[in-house]
Amino acid sequence: MDPDLPLATTLEVRDRCLCFRAQRAARALGRRFDAALKPVGLTNGQFSLLMSLNRPDPPRISDLAPFLAMDRTTLTAALKVLERRGLVLQGADSGDRRSRRLRLSDDGRALLKQAVPIWRRTHAEIDAALDGLDLDRLLRGLDALGEI
Repeated sequence: MDPDLPLATTLEVRDRCLCFRAQRAARALGRRFDAALKPVGLTNGQFSLLMSLNRPDPPRISDLAPFLAMDRTTLTAALKVLERRGLVLQGADSGDRRSRRLRLSDDGRALLKQAVPIWRRTHAEIDAALDGLDLDRLLRGLDALGEI
C-alpha cells in the first residue's frame, strides 16, 4: 500500500463522495427500469428521451441536450437508434433551416403509451422501498446537483 495514499483516504472517498453514490444509485435505478421496460423494447434512457419529446412544440437537439444533461454527440447517437426504429422523426425548423426539430412518430407515441404504466408501477415500487425518506427533498437535492 502506498503510504501517500492510505486506506483512510479510500474510506473517506467511499463514505463522503457524492459522485460515487449518485453513480451507484443511477446504475441501480437504471438496471431496475431497464428490466421493467424490456418487454416493450426500451431502455430507461430511451424512455426518458422519448418522454422528453412528448411536448407541443418539437424541440431542437440543442434544446434537448442540456435538459437531459447529455452532450450533443451522445444525444445524436441515441436519437439515431430511435429514428431507425421509426419512433422519432426529424423535420426542418421553420425559424432556422439549419436546425432540425424532433418529434415522436405515431409509433413512438404508441410505444410510450405502453411504457408509461410500466414506469408508473416500477416507480411506485421504488417509492414504497424508500418509505420514510422525504422524496420531495430528495428530488430537490437531485435537481440541485444537476444544476452545478
